[in-house]
Amino acid sequence: MPTIRLNNGVEIPQLGFGVYQIPPEETADAVGTALEIGYRHIDTAEMYRNEKGVGEAVRRSGIPRDEIFVTSKLNNGFHRRDDALRAFDRTLADLGLDSLDLFLVHWPLPTIDVDYVETWKAMEEISRSGRCRAVGVSNFHAPHLSRLFAETEIRPAVNQIEVHPYLAQDELRAFGAEHGIVTEAWSPIAQGKVLDDPAIVEVAERVGRTPAQVVLRWHVQRGDVVFPKSVTRSRMEENFALFDFELDSDAMTAITALDRHERTGPDPDTFDYVPR
Repeated sequence: MPTIRLNNGVEIPQLGFGVYQIPPEETADAVGTALEIGYRHIDTAEMYRNEKGVGEAVRRSGIPRDEIFVTSKLNNGFHRRDDALRAFDRTLADLGLDSLDLFLVHWPLPTIDVDYVETWKAMEEISRSGRCRAVGVSNFHAPHLSRLFAETEIRPAVNQIEVHPYLAQDELRAFGAEHGIVTEAWSPIAQGKVLDDPAIVEVAERVGRTPAQVVLRWHVQRGDVVFPKSVTRSRMEENFALFDFELDSDAMTAITALDRHERTGPDPDTFDYVPR
């Protein structure tokens, strides 16, 4: 499994297993299956309500804790400094872990009455506590990141953003790379919308792989961390089989050229959802 070195020296597995929308009661079994297959990076969030299942799967897997990279994210309702610190404590308690590998601000929420700079300063405290190996952000645009650079001390290690062939995000990815921030791609196959695209189907037929494998390999070769999600073992195994083939430059260019600036999720500049 390839790893990517973060800006603080921590190594992060490039392929992860995402648990978004997996029901809490199914999460432990799904994550357990992923770990059996070979995944060693699990991505959850407080708002997914399935951190307990992730922690249960990690414990019962029998795999040494230092061989599994666990990421979670701050709930949108806890952006104030004290709330963020308490939320991190709850995440550790729900996971049943003494420390976390990566903790992210889930959304910048620039339109609410709490400044995300305050939230990030709480993340810096979490980082300095020694209970989290790295901290980062999710769904931040370049202006959001630039404010953090100007007003805080620790640079985010990663920015987890929506990326897929219909939303290539080349400018934001380049901005992150320029400032030492690794891009993580969520919704990597655009909820399946890209899999029937003729350009992707043509590449898949040419290399003898499925369209999903081709798209995920495109992410890997671009240097991003990627999180496919499935609760079906055969699909998990398919998504894991990415490291015994490569796409040539023509295929990479053809897939990137599909960019439509088309989102499957909300716009981070206006998204303001806070759970009640």
